[in-house]
Amino acid sequence: MRTHKEGTVTIIVVLIFLLIIDVLIPRLFALSSFFYSVLIFFSVLFFSFIRGFFRKPERNPDYEYGEVLSPCDGKVVVIEETEEPEYFHGRRIQVSIFMSPLNVHINYNPINGEVKYVQYHPGKHLVAFSPKSSLENERSTTVIVDGQREILIRQIAGTVARRIVTYSKVGQQVKAGDELGFIKFGSRVDLFFPPDSKIKVKLNDKVVGAESVIGQFPS
Repeated sequence: MRTHKEGTVTIIVVLIFLLIIDVLIPRLFALSSFFYSVLIFFSVLFFSFIRGFFRKPERNPDYEYGEVLSPCDGKVVVIEETEEPEYFHGRRIQVSIFMSPLNVHINYNPINGEVKYVQYHPGKHLVAFSPKSSLENERSTTVIVDGQREILIRQIAGTVARRIVTYSKVGQQVKAGDELGFIKFGSRVDLFFPPDSKIKVKLNDKVVGAESVIGQFPS
């Protein structure tokens, strides 16, 4: 299992912490062999969870012009027409994907094109399911343009997440399925489509980043 670069420091710190705990606690409390085995078991379990959180699986984008691939792994929790006030200043179709702690937390570019807009916003850490989280939580907005087609991707931190990483730079040429960023320990990604786009997913569908087709631009 490959480990994503964003997890290197966290994994090393957790490993050192667990090693210290596993050495100190038996000496301080004279644990029996049974409780020492339980301690080791939960240490290994916790370390495996942390390492698994930062896993980097192989993805095989099958991108066709006009399609929009999923920017992350997770479950579709919102499909609705709404007002997008930051960049488009108009009506758009919003599709939101919630990432549980068990999902891969890499974010991917949903289309080919040029990065036209990138903006990070500090903010609150409301639960990702909250309708207000899209505009009030810590978040990062990226817009990718391919000719007349524009898609807005918004990375949103949740209650647990405290750090959003965005690799995109204005003017950069990107490919669908390449890494856009990472959300550490959280939480949600929103996509904003033109109003007459065709959405290919339904509520509660599980999607795979860089592989599932979320929608299609109007012809």
